[in-house]
Amino acid sequence: MKILGLLLMAAGWGGPMEVRVDDEVCATYEAKLAGEELVVRVKLGKGWHTFAMDNAVRAAEALKGRKALGMDQPTRVTVGEGLTVNGGWRQTVPVDFSKPELRIFTWGYEGEAVFVVPVKRVGEVGKVGVKAQACTASICKNIDVKVEVATGPAESWPKLEAVRLPD
Repeated sequence: MKILGLLLMAAGWGGPMEVRVDDEVCATYEAKLAGEELVVRVKLGKGWHTFAMDNAVRAAEALKGRKALGMDQPTRVTVGEGLTVNGGWRQTVPVDFSKPELRIFTWGYEGEAVFVVPVKRVGEVGKVGVKAQACTASICKNIDVKVEVATGPAESWPKLEAVRLPD
């Protein structure tokens, strides 16, 4: 493991996974086990945004049965080996990016967001998977990465709300 990765893990976050478009970082993902919670953090590059875990549920409620003209991909996190989910996901309260006049309904984040779930440790903690989409005003990048999970102290997070996933 690289020395930088060791230092970051000692600080409580797994080594960052940068996602680039050309030479520009559009998103950086990190994960940690903080007490009994798995926390996945995304930091977005300037001009980039990403989407809430429950984007589809929110859009369906706003559309009230009408067809969407556009649908952004929600953020999905797959809990990896060594952990089992022990409750529901919570996420930073998302911003409404919707354009109702175009029948586009979407919620997400600029800057930074965290996704948190209670977990039980059942073995050696490894990696979590993240599938998401990051966009600017002109392009979108589909993301499918594995992120190292570090172990750190419990923390308090910014205001979080429950994620409502489709049945």
